[in-house]
Amino acid sequence: MKLVSFTHNDGMIHGGLLQDQLVQPLRHSQEDDVLAHIISGAALPVFEGNPIPADEITLMAPLQRPPRIFGIGLNYREHAAESRMVVQSVPTVFMKLASSIVGPEADVLLPPEATDPDYEAELAVVIGKAGYRIGPNDWEQHVFGYTIINDVSARGVQLSTSQWTMGKSFPTFTPMGPSITTRDEVPDPHQLDIRLTLSGEVMQSANTRDLIFRIPNLIAYLSSIVPLCPGDIISTGTPPGVGLGRTPQRWLRDGEEMIIDIERIGRLRNRTRFID
Repeated sequence: MKLVSFTHNDGMIHGGLLQDQLVQPLRHSQEDDVLAHIISGAALPVFEGNPIPADEITLMAPLQRPPRIFGIGLNYREHAAESRMVVQSVPTVFMKLASSIVGPEADVLLPPEATDPDYEAELAVVIGKAGYRIGPNDWEQHVFGYTIINDVSARGVQLSTSQWTMGKSFPTFTPMGPSITTRDEVPDPHQLDIRLTLSGEVMQSANTRDLIFRIPNLIAYLSSIVPLCPGDIISTGTPPGVGLGRTPQRWLRDGEEMIIDIERIGRLRNRTRFID
């Protein structure tokens, strides 16, 4: 299944199941429809209303209010090398604030305070079942599905301190989508091609087989410290090719189109826009 959040004629954000160019609305909740379905633990969604042609809706980020977004840094060895940072013996974890989430086709706003803005294509894991101290062999039963995140980063802010959250949490700095693909449609999340193009130029191209800390290890490590909740997101890290690691360094410019493609998951497209 591919679950989406969308707006239609009433201007409200709804959840839905995307299938055959139609969107079947989920039962409406008071909060986040897709998150409510994940929390329910139900095998199948409960629907409400008539199907809507997909070309009549506007896609939003599939999760509007995830409990937490765990970012994983330096999780591809070549990316750590280009960033001139040492790979740690445990995952490097930071947080991205939910207020930074936007959906497909939304502008990524670059204010002057967001110095040295950069792109990062990432596979993200959506937790479906709560758990504490989850064993690495039990990881899959706690995964609801997968989506795409562009971990946009203001490197000037991020690297001015050892704490990365602020440099990665400007409004619109977490493009997400276009959907959540449920885990049954992804036999092996460690065998997915991942690519980012910037205004048509390929900047990142890799495969998730190159992850240093794989998803079972990430879930086991995070849950050994904090209980994971349904709807939590783990953004698994970016491959090499970011602007920070290039010579000369290549920061995002005004009006550039960023497209991330991840095999089996979909395509996430956003455009940059400078603001005063």
